[in-house]
Amino acid sequence: MLTAADELDSGAVGLRRWRRADADDLYRAVSESLEHLAPWMAWAARGYSTADAVAYLARTEELWGTDYDYGIVAPGPALVGSCSMMSRIGAGGFEIGYWVHPAHIRRGYATAAAAALVAEAFRVGADRVEIVHDLANIASGAIPRRLGFREVDRRTPQEERSAGEVGVDVVWRLGATDAAMV
Repeated sequence: MLTAADELDSGAVGLRRWRRADADDLYRAVSESLEHLAPWMAWAARGYSTADAVAYLARTEELWGTDYDYGIVAPGPALVGSCSMMSRIGAGGFEIGYWVHPAHIRRGYATAAAAALVAEAFRVGADRVEIVHDLANIASGAIPRRLGFREVDRRTPQEERSAGEVGVDVVWRLGATDAAMV
């Protein structure tokens, strides 16, 4: 597989590889988003510190080449969220995830970021991309629908459950051949 690009442009937003120098911006964006994220992401329910941002950025740097983490940048330029392509679904595939600062939701930024990640995943040689969300997270589930994914499974969560979740993970998949038809 090829290595993902450091920067991606979806038109609506740009994606930029996280750098260690982004710690303050990341900390601010996450801190301002904790109430919005905590129902869906267990790590957000525990709070977030500058040290957490520094550790996350160090980890993203170490994993670059197998996992790819980006800041979502909207026109302005403003950091509006984060998204990732994670190799945790096995050889040939990526799971993608995303979150957007609550001041920037409902503008299509998460969908644009996810679409850019899907295109990049297939460009680097993936044969499939998955999006996983809790059944109760309707906003997150709308994104794979918009992008032409199909629901392939409902299962017990593989990660720690959060307060807003009902404990049913919905798995969506888009194959490289499916994406070519979209």
